[in-house]
Amino acid sequence: MFFDTHCHIHMPQFANDQAEVLERMKSAQVTKAVVVATEEAEIAPVLTLARENDGLYAAFAVSPQDEALPDLTEEEIVLRVQDPKMVAVGETGLDYHYCHEPLDWQRNRFATHIRAANLANKPLIIHSREAACDTLDILKANGAQNCGFVLHCFCGDWDFAKKALDLGGYLSFSGIVTFRSALDIQEVARKAPDDRIFIETDSPYLAPVPLRGRRNEPSFVPHVAQFLAQLRGKNIEDIAALTMQNANRFFRI
Repeated sequence: MFFDTHCHIHMPQFANDQAEVLERMKSAQVTKAVVVATEEAEIAPVLTLARENDGLYAAFAVSPQDEALPDLTEEEIVLRVQDPKMVAVGETGLDYHYCHEPLDWQRNRFATHIRAANLANKPLIIHSREAACDTLDILKANGAQNCGFVLHCFCGDWDFAKKALDLGGYLSFSGIVTFRSALDIQEVARKAPDDRIFIETDSPYLAPVPLRGRRNEPSFVPHVAQFLAQLRGKNIEDIAALTMQNANRFFRI
């Protein structure tokens, strides 16, 4: 059984076949998934999915990639993640690939979400792209190690991974790890401790090989597990079991 720890199956890309996507997920033995809302308008549909489907859970944060979204206070974020089906604050973080200086709004938004997660006693889902040093500094400065965090869709090198692991963090691997060019990520996927790794799709984005180029969905996450198994010299059942155990512990399920 597999746990897709990060997906967006509430998005418009799934409007015409969401029920079929959920059926394919079950057929692929993907028994759990966290559906992530990235703005307030997405909270209701994400919670509806989580409440109506066993094994689905929710997370929410204001996206770090859209300056136009209104910011929330710590207390407002806490209120929005109080539902028992809301298992994390995220995705929050830094993106220096699509967003460019001045980025004080992004760093302030990130810090506010970390403090809110500590107040809510919920773990953090972190988005970090081309911002390793600042991500680590802000995580440390705001006590992210107290509530726990995962670097979702990990796309850094071993130095970044090791520093995050030393801070108590987890690493989640998406379809990117299967890409031929992803040598740094594959090194991390080989070296990371068994008890600190997750698998995810980040669907509808980043479909893994051999499905690259298609719309991604939770039923594709076993391909990520199979690739990790090959990298780590294990079988897919081992990867499924340990990533399920890790995710259940992290999200307190």
